[in-house]
Amino acid sequence: METNALLINLLLYVFLPLWGIAGFVDWCCHRATKIESTSGLLESFLHSIMGIQIAIPILLCLLFKVNVGILLICLAVWLLHEMVAHFDVYYAAPKRHISVWEMHAHSYLATLPLYMLSIIFVLNWPVVTKLITLNWAGEFGFEPVERAWGGQNYLAVYLGFMGLLCVFPYAEELLRCALVKQRELRRRGASE
Repeated sequence: METNALLINLLLYVFLPLWGIAGFVDWCCHRATKIESTSGLLESFLHSIMGIQIAIPILLCLLFKVNVGILLICLAVWLLHEMVAHFDVYYAAPKRHISVWEMHAHSYLATLPLYMLSIIFVLNWPVVTKLITLNWAGEFGFEPVERAWGGQNYLAVYLGFMGLLCVFPYAEELLRCALVKQRELRRRGASE
């Protein structure tokens, strides 16, 4: 098997699923520390934002031919994700216990996007060269990939996997936090 195929398989069948598993472990830690009554809705909202941030480059690279425009989006989103992740821990640390398991999950959630982005760069080195040399003519737009990565069913299976491990749990967390916040606001309103 050639190197490009090995790198693609590493992305599809190791790094992308591992990112989802780390996200699920992180959610379990949030639930165990009762995020809804400690750091609350803002932290849960930040988790949703970070998930969406990483989903954007993943979907772009799975669905479209990588060009300078897509690489710029991936870089910008990765940088924004890092800033939100930093603020998330800064905000949550004084409000609730962050366990060793959660810190370990965070290490995966922080490094895997960088590793995946690095592999995307290696796989698309001619595009990276255009990015660096500012040779951007005709390098924007969304051209669908001719052959889906991982075969026809990969995207559907991966999205289902991520829905079960991350989207539904984090939606539940956000709803749980919103309901607790709403109850708090009602109690405050009733006591005034």
